[in-house]
Amino acid sequence: MLSAIILFLLAGIAEIGGGYFIWLCLREGKPFYWGIGGGVALALYGVIATFQAFPSFGRVYAAYGGVFIILSVLWGWGIDKKAPDMYDWIGATICLVGVGVMLLAPRH
Repeated sequence: MLSAIILFLLAGIAEIGGGYFIWLCLREGKPFYWGIGGGVALALYGVIATFQAFPSFGRVYAAYGGVFIILSVLWGWGIDKKAPDMYDWIGATICLVGVGVMLLAPRH
């Protein structure tokens, strides 16, 4: 489970960071190579996600979606300096519970 968590975190940082660099390039006038770097990071996100040991693509990406939401809230707070409110934390917690249900549920 630890390797799954690490891979989710790495994938999230690559995806959110990549999107953020493209955002900065296109919306805030940063140099074009920031956008290219963002594109490379987004491609790495796609590769990192394939290293998950879970056999089902849909389940891995659905669970990752919950992790992505939590990381996005933390990114916005730490990098973009937009403090999450109570509803952001409640929503992120609900997503984390959903991830746990999807990944840890007993299956045959």
